[in-house]
Amino acid sequence: MASITLGGNKINTNGELPKVGTQALAFNLVKNDLATVSLADYLGSKLVLNIFPSIDTGTCATSVRKFNESASGLENTKVLCISRDLPFAQKRFCGAEGLENVENLSDFKTGEFGKNYGLEIIDGPLAGLHSRVVIVLDENGIVKYTEQVAEIANEPNYELALASL
Repeated sequence: MASITLGGNKINTNGELPKVGTQALAFNLVKNDLATVSLADYLGSKLVLNIFPSIDTGTCATSVRKFNESASGLENTKVLCISRDLPFAQKRFCGAEGLENVENLSDFKTGEFGKNYGLEIIDGPLAGLHSRVVIVLDENGIVKYTEQVAEIANEPNYELALASL
């Protein structure tokens, strides 16, 4: 279990993030068109997993915008923005913002991604949602970088995450 804060108040997640150098766990997530995709669908590309509680909060929206800006210049890299939001909300947000360089994926059905990756919030007002995390994977699905943002209202360290590519 990891401890983070929300507005300075301690909350906990259900586990620890995957260790750098390990194989990423398989996952199934839902795209905006309701199709299911898995980690295997992305093998061969570097991945930035931008994970957050909800697309409808300021910091989450900012992280999607900032990674969208960076993604267009990244070679053989996909940015996957993952939350428990419904795919319809994710699609609405990216359409309204004109964001085309990131892919939104939803863990709304079971929350298994958050549980398996040790980043599900287990107490406090955001219980059941994902904590703010960035995980970078190489082309073979090996974890190259992880960051669990200590204060959920803060942005991740974009520079360190992108430098790990």
